Amino acid sequence: MRKPFIAANWKMNKTLGETRSFLTEFIPLVQDVKDIDIIIAPPFTSLQSASELIRNTNIKLSAQDIFYEDKGAYTGAISPVMLKDAGCTYVIIGHSERRQYFKETDEVINKKIKAARQHGLNVIFCIGESLEERESKKTLDILKMEITEGLRDVHLDGVVVAYEPIWAIGTGKTATPEQAQEAHKYIREQLALNYGDRAKEVRILYGGSATPENIDSLMNCEDVDGALVGGASLKADSFARIVKFKRQ
Repeated sequence: MRKPFIAANWKMNKTLGETRSFLTEFIPLVQDVKDIDIIIAPPFTSLQSASELIRNTNIKLSAQDIFYEDKGAYTGAISPVMLKDAGCTYVIIGHSERRQYFKETDEVINKKIKAARQHGLNVIFCIGESLEERESKKTLDILKMEITEGLRDVHLDGVVVAYEPIWAIGTGKTATPEQAQEAHKYIREQLALNYGDRAKEVRILYGGSATPENIDSLMNCEDVDGALVGGASLKADSFARIVKFKRQ
């Protein structure tokens, strides 16, 4: 049985004060939750503060991005060494917004994953198709390519995969449970081609407008092991309800 995994991606939201306020409210709401990995990914500026607040709790810390070098003349970049020093145990890599706005390629994403794993950081590896690609019936082709190139020469240990249909991110649109299951099942099948039975153990998250209203139906899908939550993770009570999803 794969352990459920619920992660909050705050993106470019929350100051230091807002981070403290959120966690002060959120921690008591989920302190009784067991057998679920709970992850918070605040902006870089809040990592250290968040790390201190969640120490000795059931919440783990993730960064939203990483650079693939340890140090050097890379203005604005954050290295794996810095993330570990700030208290991170996870990092999100390959998010569609990084691919779209910052033109990250599968090759760059692959280098980032290797750098993270080399330093012992666990990876939330994001893949997914655009609306145009879905309407052109290219969803499975895109998933196959991003899995193959992003995970080239990478062991699956420490890797969580997040399926995020780009057309559902921040739009209020959500993949139906049937659409999510179809994609997650295909992802697991593709992983099995490269990694064999190890693919059965990999957790695959849904990452497109997961909310308190749809989390239960999504988590009832056989191959949906959790969620990477954006907007609905910005309020403590909303995210706590997602963490406390109900399976039938």
